[in-house]
Amino acid sequence: MDDKKTLLVAENISKAFPGVQALDKARLSVMKGSVHALVGENGAGKSTLMKCIFGIYHIDEGEILLEGKPVSFESPKQALDNGISMVHQELNQVGRLRVMDNIWLGRFPMKMGLVIDEEKMLKDTQKIFQNLEIEINPLEKVEKLSVSERQMIEIAKAASQNAKVIVMDEPTSSLSEKEVEHLFKVIRKLKNLDCGIIYISHKLEEIFSIADEVTIMRDGKWIATENIKNITIDKVIALMVGRELTHRFPEKTNIVKDVLFSVKNLELVYSPLVKDVSFDLHAGEVLGIAGLDGSMRSEVIEGIFGYRTKSKGNVFLNGKPCKNNNCRNSIKNKFALVTEERKYDGIFSGMSVRNNIVISNLDKYCTKGILSSAKMNKDSGWVVENLNVKTPSEQTKMRTLSGGNQQKIIFGRWLLTQPEVFLLDEPTRGIDVGAKYEIYQLILNLANEGKGVIMISSEMPELLGIADRILVMSNGKVAGVVDAKHTNQEEILRLAAKYL
Repeated sequence: MDDKKTLLVAENISKAFPGVQALDKARLSVMKGSVHALVGENGAGKSTLMKCIFGIYHIDEGEILLEGKPVSFESPKQALDNGISMVHQELNQVGRLRVMDNIWLGRFPMKMGLVIDEEKMLKDTQKIFQNLEIEINPLEKVEKLSVSERQMIEIAKAASQNAKVIVMDEPTSSLSEKEVEHLFKVIRKLKNLDCGIIYISHKLEEIFSIADEVTIMRDGKWIATENIKNITIDKVIALMVGRELTHRFPEKTNIVKDVLFSVKNLELVYSPLVKDVSFDLHAGEVLGIAGLDGSMRSEVIEGIFGYRTKSKGNVFLNGKPCKNNNCRNSIKNKFALVTEERKYDGIFSGMSVRNNIVISNLDKYCTKGILSSAKMNKDSGWVVENLNVKTPSEQTKMRTLSGGNQQKIIFGRWLLTQPEVFLLDEPTRGIDVGAKYEIYQLILNLANEGKGVIMISSEMPELLGIADRILVMSNGKVAGVVDAKHTNQEEILRLAAKYL
């Protein structure tokens, strides 16, 4: 290893939390002007290692070197001041503030040390956006932006700090294919400035497109580090899961039956692009929904669930009209919704695992106004055991679990309400290949039980591998419905662009 080119070294890092050894002598070495991919299953310790480097956690053992000098950051601010920046998987932004306020939060340019220099802040933001080719209004409030736009703001913020090392934790999880290409262009610019990028992703194909080296972790331990040219995707997967994973998708044995659920002429009050959406879902069927970013996929299923207000149209279950005017009624009518953004509208991060599991079904555990802990413990225990949730206990705070385990708990929560129709918005977003397989199997198990499943996904191979039919949205309209067995990515993309 060339010490002059070595930027960051983490050696023999150990970190324990109550009931779990999160890191066990983990290590990582990042070179200047390189992209170093960090991969592993959910719970492997990737994010924990990054939080140790970034000063969010204090390590129990080990050493961190930045440009050959030992460092031990007491806070993220210290890490930022020393040239380490982190783009988190879960976005941490102030929605009611403007874009430029979020970028310069905590380090606003000042006039005479008394008031914020708005003019300088605007010019500096515009300059950063111009350099990175980001077309977002710096004066727009963040809460009005899409998930992908908010993600690009975080990346711009990291780049604005002139960081020596930028950690990107699942940076493309909410980005379209075009936006991913743009991100890769930004990363290559940063590489040319001798910046070191630590790139965490479960999308192995993109890792092989952008990374120079890859480190694999499993169960909090370092497993291997390889030049990306000297390893294959299959080998990476085998090292991640500790076994050969011969199939990315489970075998489909579900039998598609009669129509279970129908949508007729759906339109939404606050999403005027959604026009005359109609389709059927059969019992035992997995119906995929594809479309480009902004195609209104999420808005449609949120309208079905009553989260968005309908201006026109009806939904039918078993031939009978459903008054899904709000989320509460939809749950009573046997619908379930797994949302795209776990952190914002999927989990209660400060509550326990148990309470997150039972929250949608409290009436079941309530007798004369008193909740039964025994009944709640029984059901939460069933979810943890049957969905293979990795948690120290059911009283553990939800925010301490990995994204994959949080997603399993959300699935378990809905299973306890015994729905007939599952609405899944990017159900495997930010989840590793091993956990994805478990989610796929769970989806197919639901179909085998005669349930109807609607699944939005931005990953074409996922839709082709799991869905029976694929409905393609284009600019708020249904562009077509295709048989997953007899279509391809080219046909789907062609339909997705039909009404643009």
